[in-house]
Amino acid sequence: MNLSASSLPIDLMRPTPQMSNNGSINDPRARIEKTAKEFESAFLSTAFQTMFSGVNTSEPFGGGEGEQAFKSFLMDAFAKQMTKSGGVGLAASVTQEMLKMQGLSPTPTVQDPAK
Repeated sequence: MNLSASSLPIDLMRPTPQMSNNGSINDPRARIEKTAKEFESAFLSTAFQTMFSGVNTSEPFGGGEGEQAFKSFLMDAFAKQMTKSGGVGLAASVTQEMLKMQGLSPTPTVQDPAK
């Protein structure tokens, strides 16, 4: 079995570029939207960590060093899933502001082919 780098179908040292909805790799709107969603996830994760900091779990099914070590990962997963499901609207607001800061209109303009 040949496992040399030249036989692999992808270059593992170079990440595959992500395509946006309109097919361009460097679409600033897609990058802004992704960044805004990541920001919302980070915000929600921090909120969840604060919210669950006082919750204690009884010993037979929880608690201990393992729970403390992995609780932040669970809060991150909650936050990412909540953002993926629509979030709390923070990403939309952040997206709007970032688009304004970049001098882009909130919605892409479609040029009329008749003109």
